[in-house]
Amino acid sequence: MGSFMTSPMPEVPVSSLDPRVQKQIENSQIALQRGQLDYVLDVTTQVLKNAPGCLPVRRLQRVAQLRQIAGKTKLFAKAFGSVTQAGFLFGGGKKEPSKLLEAAEKMLSSDPTSVPALKMLADAAHGLDLPETVAFAWEAIHELHPADREALLNLGEAYLAAKRPKDALRAADELLKLKPQDGDGLALMRKAAVAQTTDKGNWEEKGSFRDKLKDEAQAVMLEQASKVVTSEEMTQKLIDEALERLKAQPDNLNHYRSIVDGYKKLNKLEQAVEYIRKARSLPAGAADTTLAKQESDLQTAILERRIQEIEAQVALSPGDAALVESLAKARREFAEIQLAEAKSFVERYPNDYGARFTLANLHYAAGDFQNAIANYQQAQKNPKVRIQAITGMGKALKARKMFDLAVAQFQTAKGELQVMDDLKKDVIYELASCFESMGKKNEAIAEFKIIYSEDIGFRDVADKINAFYSS
Repeated sequence: MGSFMTSPMPEVPVSSLDPRVQKQIENSQIALQRGQLDYVLDVTTQVLKNAPGCLPVRRLQRVAQLRQIAGKTKLFAKAFGSVTQAGFLFGGGKKEPSKLLEAAEKMLSSDPTSVPALKMLADAAHGLDLPETVAFAWEAIHELHPADREALLNLGEAYLAAKRPKDALRAADELLKLKPQDGDGLALMRKAAVAQTTDKGNWEEKGSFRDKLKDEAQAVMLEQASKVVTSEEMTQKLIDEALERLKAQPDNLNHYRSIVDGYKKLNKLEQAVEYIRKARSLPAGAADTTLAKQESDLQTAILERRIQEIEAQVALSPGDAALVESLAKARREFAEIQLAEAKSFVERYPNDYGARFTLANLHYAAGDFQNAIANYQQAQKNPKVRIQAITGMGKALKARKMFDLAVAQFQTAKGELQVMDDLKKDVIYELASCFESMGKKNEAIAEFKIIYSEDIGFRDVADKINAFYSS
């Protein structure tokens, strides 16, 4: 990034850009419709380097990024509790917003579903005084985790900062649907209602606060919200009360559950695990399967959070070998936990073929191709993942150098896929690669040509075709 980004940049419309740049953006919109995603990403990346506040271009870039990963099976499910901070993460953005923006954009180019990267984008945008971009980042997080309380709360606050009170009211309404008596949600609704009233120019008119709100019922609710103790303080108070009750009734599991729920709400996951383990050490708790599942989920969440923290550090210091190794170790531990849980689930529900597909992917990621093949074979009974399971089985057979068997899988998948999307291109590429490994050059190049005629920029297909004709 250039030095121009060390000071706040205004958010700008496309119409304010150089006419030549406007033409490039127009061409990118056409390219997006044609599926030429690499072109769209190249243009939008260059435009945003010079105009980071051009939100329409950033939106265009995100659509292309999401389409690029569509059809590609992610190895890990969406993070449990991945949105963890109740407030904006504005500390880093105020210090070095340009570097933070650069790191966020780099992470998003690799994985547009990365919550840590989107949080970094929000943080950097705040530091650069780009409130609409902050809201855009939290909208993206909310789309990934629509039922997450913290994402909704942050989204509502972002809308207020961007002077969009009507959208803030909508976010508050969604928040209160999740938890009707949420103190922060009620407070957000109050602030949004006040902002909306002010925007309409009614605030200077005569009359009480109650008269200026739309109706009596809303006024009562908003007045009550102003008296509500903040959610965090209330939660801590409930924890303290449960701890006192626990002293009087040390064998009561309900007190442990109250303490654990409170610590989870405060995002103090280590303390939550501590009390779950204390509960499980009791005779009644040892036989409680829900406590066991809760402990497993929390351990996963702690490790997931640790991974996100290290990812953010690596994005800012990619040359730090110790950080890179630490990230690799954390990911291995996370994969082991995910694999153990997936195995346990399939043992309990052997006919859940969607779960078998997840287990197969985890086996494949761990390099256990034999077990991956067995589970991909079963997963094909689920129509929703049938093609992906056939493709996964082909890749696992290919990894075991059983090329003739892999070819059969890829040919089946190729025949069943009617649209030449990224998934079908991937299948054909894998089929061609198998033919290459078998020494069948003519069959391989015939498959590569199919991709080349549709998408010259797919992987290294152009290089393979050029090399074939050069020889």
